[in-house]
Amino acid sequence: MASPIKNLAEGAVLFGSGLALRLFTGDVEIPIFTLTKVGVVLMVIGGIEILYGIYRTASSRSSKSGS
Repeated sequence: MASPIKNLAEGAVLFGSGLALRLFTGDVEIPIFTLTKVGVVLMVIGGIEILYGIYRTASSRSSKSGS
């Protein structure tokens, strides 16, 4: 299983990539989907990854202090 730090890093990269797509690709036209919507989806997935990394970090700290 991946470490919580890896989840946080992946989430930050996805969120940053999604934010860049959302901000800078408003004028780009693609026939299938818009890049701004892809940016929003990446931001949501990145946010979930960040929250999961925070959750795993907190749960690993609480299990270590309880032992």
